[in-house]
Amino acid sequence: MKESELSTEPIGQNLIKLISNLCFSLFVFSVLIFTVIAITYQPPDPWLESAPALTKLFTQTENATFKNDDSILKTGEDLVTVATPTALNPITETVIEKSEGKISNLSLKSDCEDVGPVNCSDPFVLFTVERFNLKIFKFIVFLEYQTPVSGSKPDECDVAWRFRNKKEKSWRKYRDFRRFKLGIGENCTYTVVHAGDWHSGINARRPRNRPNTTRNGGNPKLAPPIRDEEINDTIPILGSDMNFRKGKYLYYARGGDYCKGMNHYLWSFLCGLGEAMYLNRTFVMDLSICLSASYNPSNKDEEGKDFRYYFDFEHLKEAASVVEESELLRGWKKWNRGHKRKVPVKKVTTYKVTPMQLKKDKSTIIWRQFEASEPENYWYRVCEGQAAKYIQRPWHALWKSKRLMNIVTEISGQMDWDFDAVHVVRGEKALNKDHWPHLDSDTSPDALLTKLKEMIQPWRNLYIATNEPFYNYFDKLRSQYKVHLLDDYKELWSNTSEWYNETTQLNDGKPVEFDGYMRVAVDTEVLYRAKTRVETFYNLTKDCKDGVNTC
Repeated sequence: MKESELSTEPIGQNLIKLISNLCFSLFVFSVLIFTVIAITYQPPDPWLESAPALTKLFTQTENATFKNDDSILKTGEDLVTVATPTALNPITETVIEKSEGKISNLSLKSDCEDVGPVNCSDPFVLFTVERFNLKIFKFIVFLEYQTPVSGSKPDECDVAWRFRNKKEKSWRKYRDFRRFKLGIGENCTYTVVHAGDWHSGINARRPRNRPNTTRNGGNPKLAPPIRDEEINDTIPILGSDMNFRKGKYLYYARGGDYCKGMNHYLWSFLCGLGEAMYLNRTFVMDLSICLSASYNPSNKDEEGKDFRYYFDFEHLKEAASVVEESELLRGWKKWNRGHKRKVPVKKVTTYKVTPMQLKKDKSTIIWRQFEASEPENYWYRVCEGQAAKYIQRPWHALWKSKRLMNIVTEISGQMDWDFDAVHVVRGEKALNKDHWPHLDSDTSPDALLTKLKEMIQPWRNLYIATNEPFYNYFDKLRSQYKVHLLDDYKELWSNTSEWYNETTQLNDGKPVEFDGYMRVAVDTEVLYRAKTRVETFYNLTKDCKDGVNTC
């Protein structure tokens, strides 16, 4: 019996070793395969999805019964944290202490019971305000202050500063100015007794030009022509004939993307811009775009919209080499009129000619023409197939309009950056019971109030981002919250606003409508800045975002 046990024991041990070695080999082989995939895989765009999948997402067509969610496409400042320029180092407690260290006397004077009027130019007034702001506005990065000036009373000072919200990843600066009532605290130092609301420090605001008045001296017809000095979206000039001739350009003729949805337009636009970067050429832009009917109350496509209404042209000029279409055509015609040797032009009539085939082309202008029928005439077709491995869409170059973001900042600032928000999707989806059977009832005023009580404290500022057309629909929520809707801030795009004046100047003196896309863009950005954010399809209803059985 013992001999039998001894003879079988090595067989069992060997079998165990064999299985262990096999499992270890499979593990090593799996790790090796995963490592190779991780090293060699290079996604063509910022999101880790395939280019065909993203193309389908951005360009899918809509029909009357199954309408996609009209959300705003994320742009460059949303995708990657942008490095703040060294000149914009934030003001922190350490920075304040260093500034104080350069001044020897921290107190007002030995006898401070009767200090009289506050000397607003005293540097310690500014230090006091800076510390107060750091304590109160924790969602704000303060970048620079102006010297305080006197308010309306002896104990008041008006202070202006530049800042950015921590939830915005760009380095763009915004402006606020507030009135502070100051008193005397311990050790005869200043203390803030009361701080005014958003833009209350009117003596510290930038100088305004006198308004245009009627001949009889009546009420002004327009607000004074103020410009945000942070915005420089002038069109680049090519200059002399030789400067034009030395350049290399990629020119996309208008294709089937015209008047499509904004996401479709951007997907195609960034394809063209990416090809220009790959070819080391200047991209020729048509600043006149067509806004799809889905964003217009008239339900009609609207041509003649300026790219600069929606996107930051100044940043685009800094991030990529671009020239406006009319400027290129002017230089092109001028050269051909004045020289026997015409400008070398290569016409490309099909997207099937790849960017790789054009890499070594010496022509001054590569002119892509899109005259085929849809979808063969879409710009984004250039970046499909093998080209997707070479063309990187430059998402970093595309930021939202600073003018629209100023409105977002104004709305958030008027709520002192201390607000919660709910995104309520209604509209066509709420009417379509086949695809969203519960959405209408789940977003009724009674249902909203019941659910929001579980998520948001009473009497908080509550911003409602919504496509619900009836302003009074949410009145029941006012019994528990300080409700804010986009239409509460109409003055920010009225004919007395900075936005109105600046867009009117861009539009050759003709007023610009605050259209549906702008409304959704502002609503979405305010929503992103809320402390607590409640979403329709994740918090308020069990329906799926894209319809039945799509969760």
